[in-house]
Amino acid sequence: MTTQTFDATRRQVLAGLGATTALTLGGCSTLPRGASSGNVDQLLESVAYNLLRHEPMRASELGVDTGSHAYLRGKLEDQSPEGQQAYASTLKDDLARLRAFPREGLDTDSLTNIEVVESAYELALDGFALPYGDTPVGNWRTAPYTVIQNCGEYLFLPRSMQGDHKVETAQDADAYIERMEQVPQVFGGELARIRKARALGLVPPDFLLDKAIAQMEQTIESAGKGELFSADLRKKLVASSLPTTRADQALVIEIGPIAEALNRQLVELRAQRAVATSAPGMSARPQGDEFYAWALRSSTTTTLTPDEVHQQGLEELGALHGRMDPILRSIGYTQGSVGERMTALAQDDRYKFADGDTGRAQIMDFINERIDWIRAQMPRAFNTLVDPNLEVVRIPVAEEAGAAGAYGGAGSKDGTIPGRFWINLRSTDLHRKFDLPSLTFHEAVPGHVWQGEYANRLPLIRSILAFNPYSEGWALYGEQMADELGAYDDFTVGRLGYLQSLAFRACRMVVDTGLHAKGWSREKARQFFIERNGSNPDEVGSEVDRYCSWPGQATGYKLGHSRIVEQRERAEAALGSAYDFRAFNDAVVLGGNAPMNVMERNVTRYIEAARS
Repeated sequence: MTTQTFDATRRQVLAGLGATTALTLGGCSTLPRGASSGNVDQLLESVAYNLLRHEPMRASELGVDTGSHAYLRGKLEDQSPEGQQAYASTLKDDLARLRAFPREGLDTDSLTNIEVVESAYELALDGFALPYGDTPVGNWRTAPYTVIQNCGEYLFLPRSMQGDHKVETAQDADAYIERMEQVPQVFGGELARIRKARALGLVPPDFLLDKAIAQMEQTIESAGKGELFSADLRKKLVASSLPTTRADQALVIEIGPIAEALNRQLVELRAQRAVATSAPGMSARPQGDEFYAWALRSSTTTTLTPDEVHQQGLEELGALHGRMDPILRSIGYTQGSVGERMTALAQDDRYKFADGDTGRAQIMDFINERIDWIRAQMPRAFNTLVDPNLEVVRIPVAEEAGAAGAYGGAGSKDGTIPGRFWINLRSTDLHRKFDLPSLTFHEAVPGHVWQGEYANRLPLIRSILAFNPYSEGWALYGEQMADELGAYDDFTVGRLGYLQSLAFRACRMVVDTGLHAKGWSREKARQFFIERNGSNPDEVGSEVDRYCSWPGQATGYKLGHSRIVEQRERAEAALGSAYDFRAFNDAVVLGGNAPMNVMERNVTRYIEAARS
């Protein structure tokens, strides 16, 4: 098969064009009267911008706050209870429009697009119906606590404004100020929600509040110095040769109303801390079982029960350790469990980075070398290629204590904002030379950043919506592809790191369900990672805390990966010699970020097309 490369103009990308022909996996079909691909495209674009009216920062992240939608550049999400109810009302209305749209004769791409949006909105509406929480709409953050150590606009807004709000004109600067003027109201909306939740008996665990309070104090200190917004605006004004008077205006807003609103949130967090307990899971919270059932469904796009997820995690962990054992024996690690031997391996100085800034520089160089290598392999894995604008960035120091080891995602739809691989460098001891390659492949190429480039070629609503098991399952499948392409042929210990990465995600299935459905303690969860998988003790502390604040989310990784691998095995069995590795990968990635059942239907269409 020939290799093609995505090449679309900005106008085409923003209109959601150029994706349909690449996505066609089946044959042609006729359209019924009253329905057409143009009509459905118009409907989907309308639905997309209705969503972005409630989450304007997403429009900036995607680079679609332009033209008639430029007003979004000066808006922020209404975080108040009333604002969230209005958001849910929009979803309900647009879901009804999608359900009423005639389906007969629509091409498979249009049908897939409708099905994906319906699934996302149904899940979100069930979340909005719960008495508390921050409901994701086509997102991964199933958060019962609106403001906590890794949730809340006190973390997201400074990062988003710094990374995604471009200031190239005086109008851009005015929009920046307009957003800043809304920030106190945004914080006030969150405050109303967390106070309401406390009145219902929902209080986060004390250990999460300790982290959140420390981070909030640091954020307030930064606001008092003008380091959250106004310094960023000043830097951007200077870079664009614009007058800096707006930065002076921004400083007044930041050290005054914004800092005051943050202090009010801090008072509430301290009030919560005064009555908090150490119970980590949702089963200890009011309506916690109901919340967790929804969170698990949202995070897996399946109806698996906590017991089923827990058992699958245990079985997959055992199978992966069965693959790791002979490799460990071959390099001289013969005594103890797999977890104990991996712990011993992690103490080998050959695989450590230096301390401090020297080690941080080594880590950055190591990551960039692995990215260069895997980029060169992509023509062997895909017929349809992308070329992501990608940068590797340190997680902000203020967020490192509550953040995971790394995360990554695509850039803007127009390509002007790069995809980013964020790496936690609070300590170089977080990373080893045998596990950093798989982390790089997961977050960057062919994982999150790579997959996001394809999503950005789809209609706008499909670029917005994401499903946890697809996003994370694909990133793990990206790790597997790197292994299959030879990443560890000359670095056997690196394959151990990759397999430990998969085993780590199997542990997550066990630990998340253990915390929220089986009464596990925080320490039991930590020790499961350390003892069973040899995971880094410095890393798993923040990991376990993240599961406590995002129930269910951690279960989607390995579950999604296993589903993709199962579909590949199905395609190989069905097609025999007609099976093509690159064509299969194209089918999964071009079908877009989707619930598991929709992804499976895309693979079915690939199989049918390959047979014809």
